[in-house]
Amino acid sequence: MSLRLAAAVEQMPAFPKSVQKILDLTRDVACSPKDLVQVIDRDPVVTVKVLRVVNSAYYGLANQITSVDHAVVFLGFNTIKNLALSIAAIGMLPHNQLAGFDGQRYLLHSLSTAAIARQLAQRLPDADVHDCFIAGLLHDFGKVVVAQFMPTEFRRSMELSLWSSRPLHVALFEVIRVDHAEVGAMLAEKWRFASNLVESIRHLHTPEQCDTDMLACVFAANQISQRLGLDYGGCLVDAPLPATVEKRLGGQIDALQASLGDLGPLLNESRLFSSF
Repeated sequence: MSLRLAAAVEQMPAFPKSVQKILDLTRDVACSPKDLVQVIDRDPVVTVKVLRVVNSAYYGLANQITSVDHAVVFLGFNTIKNLALSIAAIGMLPHNQLAGFDGQRYLLHSLSTAAIARQLAQRLPDADVHDCFIAGLLHDFGKVVVAQFMPTEFRRSMELSLWSSRPLHVALFEVIRVDHAEVGAMLAEKWRFASNLVESIRHLHTPEQCDTDMLACVFAANQISQRLGLDYGGCLVDAPLPATVEKRLGGQIDALQASLGDLGPLLNESRLFSSF
């Protein structure tokens, strides 16, 4: 790990406390809408974006919702949680134009991967659908760190990936000599996420070293998202699923994607959240 990247991880903002509290509450079966409203009300950024989303054309409400109480009841706990995570991610995206980082496209890929990982996790009795969603959302966050603090190297990696027809993570390793997944795992550790979630991010490109339901779901979801054209940068390489992933999910990528049915509503929600 280069000293520059290790220092960059330390400089990344803390994971928002309000979002962490929302995650905790939405896991609690005893949580009431009132509990969630109290947390959202204390965070003006989350409040504004929740109200903007609920009143967007996507939901097509005849009358505008002006209170967080009504928004929480209308959207439901799951949507509020996913929206809060999206808001946290948006707040940490790089603003340095030198990297050529397309924040909205990156977030759309991350959100669609998260949503598909959650769908796959629902089929596995021992998978945690909440953690699979979070792991999907954060699976590429190491790229955010590189783009923010090493913008020239990030742009060079993007160009190398396209010129040489190699995946972006391979090009990134060639340029900075570090796997961005390791950087993302370090950040997840800093944010005190569970160790199984951290390891899923760390071994995104080496799934045979972390044979878990969570990694299988995120790995396959990442590929399906890319196949749907919701990739993030670089050259696309459509490879078969590793044996460990195929065994856990019960099929190869074509069959898995077909079994998910119409992903339109799920992807539309991802587009909505990535644009706010």
